[in-house]
Amino acid sequence: MTTQAVSGARPPQRVLSGMRPTGALHLGHYHGALKNWVRLQAAYECFYFVADWHALTTHYQSREVIEKNVYDMVIDWLAAGIDPEQCTLFIQSRLPEHAELFTLLAMGTPLGWLERMPTYKDQIEKLKDRDLATYGFLGYPLLQAADILIYKAAFVPVGEDQAPHVEITREVARRFNHLYGRSADFETQIAAALAKLGKDDARYFEKQRKAYGETGAAEALAKAEALLARAAGAVAGWTSDDGELLAGHLRGSGKTVLPEPQVLLTEVSKLPGLDGEKMSKSYGNTIAMREEPAEVERKIRKMPTDPQRVRRTDVGNPEHCPVWQFHQVYSNDEVKAWVWQGCTTAGIGCLDCKQPVIDAIKAEQQPWRERAEPYLSDPKRVHWLVEVGTERARTVARETMHDVREAMGLAY
Repeated sequence: MTTQAVSGARPPQRVLSGMRPTGALHLGHYHGALKNWVRLQAAYECFYFVADWHALTTHYQSREVIEKNVYDMVIDWLAAGIDPEQCTLFIQSRLPEHAELFTLLAMGTPLGWLERMPTYKDQIEKLKDRDLATYGFLGYPLLQAADILIYKAAFVPVGEDQAPHVEITREVARRFNHLYGRSADFETQIAAALAKLGKDDARYFEKQRKAYGETGAAEALAKAEALLARAAGAVAGWTSDDGELLAGHLRGSGKTVLPEPQVLLTEVSKLPGLDGEKMSKSYGNTIAMREEPAEVERKIRKMPTDPQRVRRTDVGNPEHCPVWQFHQVYSNDEVKAWVWQGCTTAGIGCLDCKQPVIDAIKAEQQPWRERAEPYLSDPKRVHWLVEVGTERARTVARETMHDVREAMGLAY
């Protein structure tokens, strides 16, 4: 899904995204997310934030590097083409409203919703060297939900593997709206609609609703929705309003205090690391966005290639070579055809194959280094841009928290 043009006088819809401050970014960050952020800023009202609290969910003992990482990362955002005049850039921890909404959402979010997140057990398995038996780590999807909902974002740009994080945000919003967005006679209306179903079906519906609310079980949701579909043509006195009312009751929705965000599936160019694995600083296989040209050339020249090409005269298979994956991102069809032909016939050597990638990366990085230079020479300029964005974000966050407190009966 690509970005959609905003037409007419309608104000642009809001997009929200953030990154953990891991320091200077690498090419994987750019092609995996940042390049898309730059595209989105022209069509949407974009809020991009430094997720420094999220960094603490797994690195809570590494406090000494957070500040440097924050500003190194923001400089790379600016270098890539993020425009602070078009976007709102801010730091999560500077806005206590995020923590307040996180706390209030935690009061009504079932524990099972957090425990069933796909990344929860996966990260515990992968990060065995860290003590992740903390409430912060378990609750980070809820903090992420607060980050999104407090700005009433219409869209969250993610790849398919991150869609579950947006879905739990939608569930949290539905539950909040159900608990605090209902009319005064909501319970009476629900009871009247259930009475039309009859005792057995009403009991069955409530059983499935509770199962879905506690565990998020898709099977329970499907069974309850099937019952409502049957009722539409079989229950005396049944109306479409009854169906909509119970469907909302089932999913935990009421008045929309916190709008449900939509997934904005993004086109992602997946760039692997220098060894063909995921590009990651922990793997030591990265090229930084502002890597020196000589270092780029050295790293690419040292990249492993098809193990079958031991000698220059051996034919190879580009699909078995990590360099070919770089060509998928950086080379046009003509160059890729040249690489394929030359590799499979031993017409070119591996260093010949690597040179177009080296040239393309160096050309891509040149404007980044130029844009970064003013901020590197004057760090206070970066601090000021973030300060302005943080205050802009604070205005929106405070408005949402006013709505939330009022809905929860805390506006006294």
